[in-house]
Amino acid sequence: MLRAIYPGSFDPITNGHLDVLSRAARLFDEVIMAVAINQSKQVLFSVEERVDLLKISCQHLPNVRVASFNGLLVDFARQSEAKAVIRGLRAVSDFEFEFQMALMNRSLEPELEALFLMPSEEYSYISSRMVKEVARLGGEVSRFVPKCVEAALKARFAAQRGA
Repeated sequence: MLRAIYPGSFDPITNGHLDVLSRAARLFDEVIMAVAINQSKQVLFSVEERVDLLKISCQHLPNVRVASFNGLLVDFARQSEAKAVIRGLRAVSDFEFEFQMALMNRSLEPELEALFLMPSEEYSYISSRMVKEVARLGGEVSRFVPKCVEAALKARFAAQRGA
């Protein structure tokens, strides 16, 4: 089985992530959406919430599995018997960081390949950070995220405002 991992914080998942995921799902027998646990990163949703939102958002793709991991991606890849890591590139500005990460992962695990996929142009400007900011300020995010994420964002920010 040819397996890939699509890692990220996915806080929250966007339609851009889903676009990259659907492209990867056509190339591999199985794709693991791997939610990274990073205690140093300030997140809006807990790991469990992000996993649940991913499971709902990816249910239309039968060869996609959702998991979370802590520690090195290459260790999770070895445990999962994955051959590739999927990363989305929205713009040239993403490339330098992703290139450095791919080289570091290759130095730690030479058999693990990095595959960079571009989302459709309509999603190339979407980021989780920007979606959270628009939602926090009461803006409309339905074009940028799955319905379950839109509802979760509205609920979270309403709770923070005490509404």
